Amino acid sequence: QRKETPHHLILLVKNNEGYKNLIKLVTSSYLEGFYYKPRIDKEILREHSSGLIALSACLKGEIPQCILQKNIKKAKEVTLDFLDIFGEDNFYLELQKNGIPEQEIVNENLIEISQELSIPLVATNDIHYINKEDARAHEILLCIQTATNLSDPKRLKFSTDAFYFNSPEEMNENFSKVPQVLENTIRIAEKCNLEIDFRHAQLPEFKVPPEHNINTYLKELCYKGLNKRYSEITKKLEERLEYELSVIKKMEFEPYF
Repeated sequence: QRKETPHHLILLVKNNEGYKNLIKLVTSSYLEGFYYKPRIDKEILREHSSGLIALSACLKGEIPQCILQKNIKKAKEVTLDFLDIFGEDNFYLELQKNGIPEQEIVNENLIEISQELSIPLVATNDIHYINKEDARAHEILLCIQTATNLSDPKRLKFSTDAFYFNSPEEMNENFSKVPQVLENTIRIAEKCNLEIDFRHAQLPEFKVPPEHNINTYLKELCYKGLNKRYSEITKKLEERLEYELSVIKKMEFEPYF
């Protein structure tokens, strides 16, 4: 899997189950799939797809890449694969307007694939800065990020200044020929109904050995760590550890640590 070029995919949370699955996917991408960047494969995606809505992403998405490689058959196969993973009404083909010629090629083919396979389309806006006039500042920031300068013709840069937050009027104008793609943004928003209770700390449930409770187990682990790091456990070290443990216990953060 690491030899394959990674692709982008947009995941949106519908409900609490989807939120938990998204957390699992992100965790897996860092702990198991990290290779220069965090990533996951479709097998893991399939295991944790419930409660999520997926969009086919920008030009870096797998389906757009197949289209740009003139492999429409493969693009359709990937589309059906994602449909199978996420289920009907949970996968959308993504149209964008950014002034890039390749994007227009992708849009035309996505519309055809949508009609042939009955996969809904949605309009999105690939945003990298808020206002159109911020394009220059964004270009400078890319130079800083990649340790290059504006005089370098090979520097990383965007080919247009259209990656800003479009107004509703601009979105309506951009997609006037396919108004249903804007209506689908509302349908997707109505499906996303996650409510997180911020009144209480959302701590992990940590399983401890049967002879311990969460407090005694944390204390045992801390003392093991203390003995590992110091050849002599002084009274000052012990008092400091006991103080830190008391603060953690008072805040009820034991599962986190």
